[in-house]
Amino acid sequence: MEFKEKLLASHLALEERIDLADPVHQTRLESLKTFEQKGFPSRKEEAWKYTSLNPLIREDYALFPKSESTIQLKKVKKYFLYEIDTYKVVFIDGVYSPFLSDTTHDGLDVCLMSAALSKPKYSHLINTYFNKTTDVDDSLTALNTSYAHEGAYVYIPKNKVAEKPIEIIHFSSGDEKALWLQPRNLIVVDQNAQVQILERHQSLKEHNVVTNSVTEIYAHKDAFVDYYKIQNDLNSASLIDNTYISQESNSTARVHTFSLGGKLIRNNLNFYLKGTHCDTTLKGVTLLKDQQHVDHYTLVDHQFPNCESHQDYKGVFSDASKGVFNGKIHVDKKAQKTNAFQQNNNILIDDKSTVNTKPQLEIYADDVKCSHGCTVGQLDEDALFYMQSRGIPKKEAKALMTYAFANNVLESVELPILKKRINKLIANKLGVNLGFDL
Repeated sequence: MEFKEKLLASHLALEERIDLADPVHQTRLESLKTFEQKGFPSRKEEAWKYTSLNPLIREDYALFPKSESTIQLKKVKKYFLYEIDTYKVVFIDGVYSPFLSDTTHDGLDVCLMSAALSKPKYSHLINTYFNKTTDVDDSLTALNTSYAHEGAYVYIPKNKVAEKPIEIIHFSSGDEKALWLQPRNLIVVDQNAQVQILERHQSLKEHNVVTNSVTEIYAHKDAFVDYYKIQNDLNSASLIDNTYISQESNSTARVHTFSLGGKLIRNNLNFYLKGTHCDTTLKGVTLLKDQQHVDHYTLVDHQFPNCESHQDYKGVFSDASKGVFNGKIHVDKKAQKTNAFQQNNNILIDDKSTVNTKPQLEIYADDVKCSHGCTVGQLDEDALFYMQSRGIPKKEAKALMTYAFANNVLESVELPILKKRINKLIANKLGVNLGFDL
């Protein structure tokens, strides 16, 4: 049986596990039909021209873990921001871990999607927001929606500032030989509310695991959303991340993506600016080696006037790794006074690695300030020689230049402990100890 057929047939098993009276049951069925019609995307589609899922979908994945796994905190503590106090929503093989989590309903909701789907008091918010900003024709989003049951549910009420960052962490234990996970997150930040969120998908030992994740984020008027994605998984793990963000007037939404490890990573990041004076930031650092593959696919849709968006992605590739950047800025004819910037810069450490980059502008307004660009090159040999002539070994000189290359992305990280962690991760990837923090 092909994996697509297994997904279609196994949907009945999901329905046996859940309450068919929940508010999204019909949405699941409609999404399953969409996936049945479209199937997995192929390289014949322009959006997937440089990324093939064929090696992934040949595997026979388990869709539901045979048994619940438990993990001791000491074994995974390093993956948390343990230096500071945070809310935590933690899953092991797609199953909620109450022992590792720290949820709340005290003035805000940081809890489970399954709880929000099953309790009547959440039904209004679910009906208002669930699957309302996604691309319903995207087959992988439809697949996730058809299996949507578990993930993180976050609601920050009007005028509320989340006093602690929120960590959403998905562990895969490796107890299954091959596992396909489909977490679904819903995050609603009401008017004049603020939140910081960190999301991570982490396998704990080598095994074939694919995560097809969908996250919907709603930033209401004057809201502030600061979101971080840490992607530093093992070489046997793959991630397809679909994130949809809807912004209303005067809202600010920032997403930093750090792609530092994994077999295949596909980031679909979609911003929809549905009000005036929105402020949007998309930044990313990619540092890959071996035969790892990352594909950033971004869309910023300017629908109203006087909005700003800023995209800045940096990539460093070596040892036959592959990078793809496909970024699009769309400016509606009503979106006058738009200020949009997009830049993708890449360094190839050797001649085995490759990058395909395609920044795009689609503008229908005539009073805008929009720019885009990309570069693909190598480290400056003259600069390396100069640093070596001043007594800096070549390996450390390359690391310093790579740090400098990524610094303008790191400097906008507003969680100091996270910035320190990312600095150490990059130093470890480069195999050096620089002895300072940027």
